Amino acid sequence: MSEKSHLNNIFLLTVATLFISTSGALGKFIDMAPPVIIWWRAALAGLFLLLFCIYKGINLKINKKDRWTFFVAALFMGGHWVSYFYALKLSNVAIGMLSVFTFPVMIALLEPLFSKTKLDPVHILLGIMVLIGIYILAPNFNLESSQLQGVLFGLLSALCYALRILILKGHAANYNGTMLMFYQVLIVAIILAPVLYFMDSSNITTQYPYVILLALLTTAIGHTMFVNSLKYFKASTASIIGSAQPVFGIIIAYFFLNEIPTIHTFVGGALILATVVIESIRSKTK
Repeated sequence: MSEKSHLNNIFLLTVATLFISTSGALGKFIDMAPPVIIWWRAALAGLFLLLFCIYKGINLKINKKDRWTFFVAALFMGGHWVSYFYALKLSNVAIGMLSVFTFPVMIALLEPLFSKTKLDPVHILLGIMVLIGIYILAPNFNLESSQLQGVLFGLLSALCYALRILILKGHAANYNGTMLMFYQVLIVAIILAPVLYFMDSSNITTQYPYVILLALLTTAIGHTMFVNSLKYFKASTASIIGSAQPVFGIIIAYFFLNEIPTIHTFVGGALILATVVIESIRSKTK
């Protein structure tokens, strides 16, 4: 790969990361309950992705043996999105996004349960670093505190995301990333459809521009660009650049929502993001 095309791919991966980072500010700003927002996000993103698959002539066939795996992975993705948006609503963009970024360490700690790998002692140290980071993020350990509730929802979101990745690992390589994303959001939209009857979604009349942004820019374009860029990089490189998401998210929230992070957020967040970078570099040298 030439230097120019390498820089171009790095740029596209960074733009994809920036697009995905808009989920924080949009999730906090959109004035609807998280399950309703996620239904609209999944349904509209599904439509955009289907049109893209048809336009590109992408094969939508899934092997029978993989269908159950993809269905379960989609359930965890839905859980990841809904709990993440609750984290954003209960705390703020910085805490919500940083809590979710504990997922790389969760993957490292859970991986031995899914494959024949042994637990690496370094992962226990990284896990302790993450716990300290979480403690600094939410020093007020009172369950009444919405900040702590936000962190807990963020950790639940990270766990769902980690399980989704571990379930899909080994299967995803055989399929087009856009097609996989289409089926995932389609399943999420079908499963969440009942929330439209139980929860108020009348606000969509005023919120639709932001919901369309979330579905198109963050989900359909951002995730598709990110998946496509993985062809040119090791997963470790992509995850290091991907760990800029909370940083981009915090900057976007500062300009558009006037959210100013506290010193606790900076210190706790730095510890969490340090574990992402350390694990990414280590996985590259293995």
